[in-house]
Amino acid sequence: MLYGIVAATTALLLAAVLAALLRAPALRLALLDRRQRQRRVPLSGGVAVVLATCLVVVAGDRTGFAPLGERMGALLAAGAGVAALGLVADAWRLKTRFLLVGTAVAAACVVPYGDTGVPAGVAAAGWIACVTLAFRALDHADGVAGTVGVVTAFGVAACAAAEVMDGLAVLLSVLAAALTGFLMHNWPPARVALGGCGAMFTGFLLAAAAVTTRAGQDAVTGAGVLFALTAVAVADAALVVLTRRTAGRPLLRRGPDHLAHRLRRLGLTPAGVTVGVGTAAFAGVLVGTLVHTGVLGAGAVLWVAGGVVVVVLVLWRVRARVRVSHEVMPSHRPRTRRQPVGLVRPPRESVESAQSVEPAKSPLRASRRTESPQVSGSLRVRNR
Repeated sequence: MLYGIVAATTALLLAAVLAALLRAPALRLALLDRRQRQRRVPLSGGVAVVLATCLVVVAGDRTGFAPLGERMGALLAAGAGVAALGLVADAWRLKTRFLLVGTAVAAACVVPYGDTGVPAGVAAAGWIACVTLAFRALDHADGVAGTVGVVTAFGVAACAAAEVMDGLAVLLSVLAAALTGFLMHNWPPARVALGGCGAMFTGFLLAAAAVTTRAGQDAVTGAGVLFALTAVAVADAALVVLTRRTAGRPLLRRGPDHLAHRLRRLGLTPAGVTVGVGTAAFAGVLVGTLVHTGVLGAGAVLWVAGGVVVVVLVLWRVRARVRVSHEVMPSHRPRTRRQPVGLVRPPRESVESAQSVEPAKSPLRASRRTESPQVSGSLRVRNR
């Protein structure tokens, strides 16, 4: 217990300090994300979360205060590999299909096939990869991905503690503390963001840990628990797919059609959006945890599923105003070439009127007269 408190406090402070220190290097390297088209947010928060989590957990394992075990060590190593893949995507904009394949390979290395069986294990690996990318998509607004990650980490840690998986519970508690320290800089208006590095690391650890805690138990109930624990990420992904399919737009092209974008158009403030999404995540995680521990029956998950369907359909009706920008439609921006004023030939009628009509002299503002090589009359040039 004492080590858990010390580890969580250390991870929180370390993540907060690293997020502040890494902000300037991210700005120099142009590792940025544009939000609301006028703010440049450095993508250094994810690196801070990954370093704080790994350093604290490895220190506890090396000192013997909180041994991870072989399986948890492999899970942390796979999560670090997924984080590195996300960092490469932040720097060079990798295509989503490469991220999906790389994450699926990492997930296939940590699924407990002995408890799940091969068919269910393969399905679990695919589910882990999809949830990882869904968490990456949650990092589209200030504070949303971090808040959902903290709430989900505490819920999955409670499930692991109920299964007496102490190493996994400590790992998730440290992750939750690191995300809390990151939120000190990510709360609206954000000064740093998770980026693909931190969001994929968080989503991968949470999804893989949830699969590990449910391995060897009833498959139908386990699927319901996994869905409830990640209900917000599933709702955001379903809303994006539904919106882009019905609008005839590519699924992998970015656009302002996520949960936070729709809630903002309903009049919520950025902080209100974060609190609302966090509350929804807490409700889903609470139901999933209670079903996992046996306090509630498996039918309680149907309430979460119904809530997700209602939210998706209601927000789908909110009109999505797609901005034509370099991120949404890069190949359809008209290119115009501005010409100097002195080289533009005015119409003949305006030239004749300029020759025949003497402009009135204003006593309030003096003007300069210049002779243009194209126009024989005098032109008035306003001082700017």
